[in-house]
Amino acid sequence: MSQLIRERTEKEEFVRLSPWAAKSADARRAKEENECAVRTKFQRDRDRILHSKPFRRLMHKTQVYIAPTGDHFRTRMTHSLEVAQICRTVGRGLRLNEDLIEAIALGHDVGHTPFGHVGEEALSGIIGHFEHNEQSVRILSLLTNDGRGMNLTDQVLDGILHHTGCGIPLTLEGQIVKTGDRIAYLCHDYDDALRAGILKVQDIPHKAREVIGSNTSEMITTMVTDMIQASEGKDKICQSDNVASGMKEFREFMFEKVYFSKSLEEERRKGRHIVEILFQYYLQHPEAIPAGYHDWTKGDLQKAVTDYISGLTDNYAIRTFKHFFIPKE
Repeated sequence: MSQLIRERTEKEEFVRLSPWAAKSADARRAKEENECAVRTKFQRDRDRILHSKPFRRLMHKTQVYIAPTGDHFRTRMTHSLEVAQICRTVGRGLRLNEDLIEAIALGHDVGHTPFGHVGEEALSGIIGHFEHNEQSVRILSLLTNDGRGMNLTDQVLDGILHHTGCGIPLTLEGQIVKTGDRIAYLCHDYDDALRAGILKVQDIPHKAREVIGSNTSEMITTMVTDMIQASEGKDKICQSDNVASGMKEFREFMFEKVYFSKSLEEERRKGRHIVEILFQYYLQHPEAIPAGYHDWTKGDLQKAVTDYISGLTDNYAIRTFKHFFIPKE
């Protein structure tokens, strides 16, 4: 092969992509590796995440509902795939690096605990500080491949770390995921809330409905189109004031009526209780944790327990709780 496919792709990026796009040839890892003949660094990062155990576990981690019984409710995996699709659309519209976008989107939530933000709050209350974005980076950098991590590029790890919170990703691709993640979870959690009977279309505040629409497809199209138009020719990812305001009102509405709703309060309490009880159990029975977690944390038992519990799926956490604390019939 006189010219490697990867090298051809890297050269094409400098011609095809925006001057503000992250270029694969400029990507760096903590540990340099022999390059692939076909895939760029960002493509390899995407593939490593997609084929990993932490990503597969997202299939059984909740998005909003605790271990939902219906077949059509979102999980962390479907959410991550939807974020990737939404953000790639924006990236293509702005001629940015879609491979980098996809890698960040697929990996951004692998650090989520069982029972979603409820589990995150429970761990934070126990150890003093726990953020799922930080845990995502820890999982991808250390806790996979028998403690070797995936050796992902700096750009991918930066986008995952800063997809939430006050930090701003260094790349425009990461900035797209930061906003696209919010678009995805608001619209799709709204769709699930309609299915669950928690919301009705007419419940949406008038201003939000007027600006971004009232059905999932319309909402996503409006906000994606606005991101592309507002960010065109700029060195940062933006939204128009009107759409940003409508999205803000919609988000406040969702937190009040869905995320903190009374109808889900009891299930959230149960999920939090399971995490807290399992944490204390593993502190008292460290032998019940796979040995690797003790090795990777260099004997820090609290950290080992945190790492292990954060990786549990909803279903596995529930089964484990029953195994340890519920008598067999």
